[in-house]
Amino acid sequence: MNSADQAAHAEHVSAEVMVELESCATQDAHAVFSALRTTFSSDRAADDVPEEVAGAGSTVWTSTFDVSESKAAAEPRRLTAPVMVSLQGGYWAVDQLRKGLESAFAVHVLGTAAGDQEKEVELRLETR
Repeated sequence: MNSADQAAHAEHVSAEVMVELESCATQDAHAVFSALRTTFSSDRAADDVPEEVAGAGSTVWTSTFDVSESKAAAEPRRLTAPVMVSLQGGYWAVDQLRKGLESAFAVHVLGTAAGDQEKEVELRLETR
């Protein structure tokens, strides 16, 4: 691949990562998303606080983060219980977002699923 091909390829690499939280306390979802918004741009406003939805089944919170530019490292955050997080996006982008979480939480990789252009990573976050 020559430099022109590499530049064209780099333009098509997505810097967006979809983050999904399921079956955790509302305040823990807020802690995770606010830590990520400190470091990366999000599709959600800063005052968009997760809310519990009444009814059967578990609540799933999702947000998309652009990791192309890191704003600042998040301060450590307290969680009431471990939080299971699913990240989905390009290889580089998912790795950047996982590194961003490490400033705020203890991060444990539980598993990965690799595709041609994207990967999915399952994490468990805990208070450091």
